[in-house]
Amino acid sequence: MPPPLKNRSHAPAKAGQSRPPPRQPGRRMASRDGGERAAFFARREAATVLRRVLRGDASKRSGGSIKSLVFSPSVRNKRATFALVCQTLKYLPILKEVLASSGVFSSKWKKQEELVYVTAYDILFGQEIAVSGSVEEYIMLHKDTFRTALQKICVKRKVSNVEDLLSEKTTVKPKPRFVRVNTLKTTTGSVIEVLSKMHKVDKDDMVPDMLVLPPGTDMHKHPLVTDGKVFLQGKASCMVAAALSPKPGWKGTKQSILLHS
Repeated sequence: MPPPLKNRSHAPAKAGQSRPPPRQPGRRMASRDGGERAAFFARREAATVLRRVLRGDASKRSGGSIKSLVFSPSVRNKRATFALVCQTLKYLPILKEVLASSGVFSSKWKKQEELVYVTAYDILFGQEIAVSGSVEEYIMLHKDTFRTALQKICVKRKVSNVEDLLSEKTTVKPKPRFVRVNTLKTTTGSVIEVLSKMHKVDKDDMVPDMLVLPPGTDMHKHPLVTDGKVFLQGKASCMVAAALSPKPGWKGTKQSILLHS
C-alpha cells in the first residue's frame, strides 16, 4: 500500500523560511465588491457637490469651490469624489447633448440629473463599474443608446473620437482687444495710421472712436497709451455712453435742473 500523501499546508516550515498564509478564495471577490460599493457612494457624494457647484453658477453666486466642498467633513471618499466632480464637469457639455439626443432622458431622471451626469460619465467614459442602484441600472440599460447618440454627435461634428469632441467643446474663442481714442488729444485717423503699421486695425461698427485689434495685442506700454491718446477699454463699458449720446455739459445741466426743481 502506498504511503499516505502528506498535507503540505501543515508541513513544518524549514529553518529560515516563513510559512505562506493560507489562501482565501473569496478575497478577490470581496475586494471587487468593496471597490464597487466605494464607487457607488462616491458617485452620490460627487452628485451632491456637483449640484451645489451648478446651482451656484446658475444663481451667479459662489456655491463654494470644488475643493472646499469636497473636503468638508460630510464627504468620506474625498479623492474619488473630487476626481468624479472634475471629470464630470469636463465632460458635462457632451453628457448633456448625449442625454438630450438619446430620447430616453425623461422628467423622472431630471430630478436626479446631477447623479445621472456623474454616473453616465463614470460608466461611459470612466471605470464602467455598476452596482445595484436605480440610476446605475438606468444608465446600463440604455448604455448602447447613449453610445450610439455619442457616435452620431461625433459624425455630425466631423470628429473621429471623444477627445476631439471634448477639445472642440472646451475651446474658447479669444476676444479682440478694444481701444478707445481720446479725441481731446488726437484723432481716430492718426491712431489708425500708427497702429496699422504693426497690427490689423478695424473701426468698431457700434461705438464711435473705438478700434478693434487682434486678440492678445499688448498695448499696455505703447506710447499711445502712456501718453493718454488711447484708452484700453472694454466695449461693454462704452455701450451705455454710446447709447445715451450725451451732449457736452449734459450731466452738470441735468443735476442743476434736479436741484432747482
